Amino acid sequence: MKFDFGTKGMLSMQHLTYKRVWIALGFLMLATVVYASLNSVPHVFRTIMLQDKLAHSAAYASLMVWFAQIFRHDLTRLLLVIGLTVFGLAMEYLQGMVPSRQFDYLDMLANTAGVILAWGLTYTWFGDLVVKAEQLYDRLNSVNLFSVQST
Repeated sequence: MKFDFGTKGMLSMQHLTYKRVWIALGFLMLATVVYASLNSVPHVFRTIMLQDKLAHSAAYASLMVWFAQIFRHDLTRLLLVIGLTVFGLAMEYLQGMVPSRQFDYLDMLANTAGVILAWGLTYTWFGDLVVKAEQLYDRLNSVNLFSVQST
């Protein structure tokens, strides 16, 4: 497998039809992580959450898989790894400043592990989920279920 770390086409999204939708959903995911990171966890969720570290890894893996599907260029994906890792570190430091939350080095590790795991997964079929979703939507949209044929 050959990697392209040149700067040409770094922000290319030619493989997507609904670019703005995917970007908006990605930023909504980021906002959700910020909100969940900086607000107190309701008591109901504390009893349900069995493994806090798995939740951290899953959240950051989801962000990485999402944005790496939008931006397929290898250098862009590497920058996403760096950016999301720094984002996770920053969220953890900010949590330490919120009275109802706590700073935890293991959360930082879980966030980073999620990002790195997802980076690898984006070079598998996980890297095409958004494209497959668009193709399915277009196929379903092209079938007119409400057409009436006259005989």
